[in-house]
Amino acid sequence: MFKNRKNRPCQYGQTLDLNGNYNRSHSKNSLRFKSKILTFVALLICSIGVGQKLNLDTSSSKLKWTGKEITTKEHYGSLDFKSGFLNLDNKGMPISGIFVVDMTTLKNEDVPEAYRGRLEGHLKSDDFFSTDKFPEATLELTNSSSVNENEYKAEALLTIKGITHPPVTFNLINNDNQWKANLIFDRSKYDVRFRSGTFFENLGDKLILDDIIIETDLIFNQ
Repeated sequence: MFKNRKNRPCQYGQTLDLNGNYNRSHSKNSLRFKSKILTFVALLICSIGVGQKLNLDTSSSKLKWTGKEITTKEHYGSLDFKSGFLNLDNKGMPISGIFVVDMTTLKNEDVPEAYRGRLEGHLKSDDFFSTDKFPEATLELTNSSSVNENEYKAEALLTIKGITHPPVTFNLINNDNQWKANLIFDRSKYDVRFRSGTFFENLGDKLILDDIIIETDLIFNQ
């Protein structure tokens, strides 16, 4: 006379007991299992890309700049870092970071000391880097890929005089947690015009090349 109620369709994954009531234990166990899976997935997602943050030791890190004239004459000097950090993934590859340079600390190191002040003042003026108006330059790492063990090809956004251009590329080398990063940027893209062939003609041997060489030794606090 009666249909077998044990074969009634279950609701939301539940089964029926011998009295025809829904057995919720199966549903609860299923929910617990799903909850554990979701927790595991969430932890896995959070762990991706999270490795180590390295904070720059600004007092120990070094930055050298070099500018050249068409005659092969060159000037070089230093700048101080104001702050910086580098984020690594779980494999030790750089994935992001920001470095801030204090442009007001620009120094020359090749001219006789008695004449350095004049050159430094000119480099800080509106002919070059306008350090009173733009006291900071920044480099923001946006991407990197492995070249070989402990060496990476990096891309970064460089901002000078408030102007940011598409990524500059350079290599980052990790030598026993002492990092080196050397790059070249085109000063004309950042409105540094003095005796630049991009803006002026017929400069002859007075021409100053647009490419500025940057060499850095990056020391991070452990």
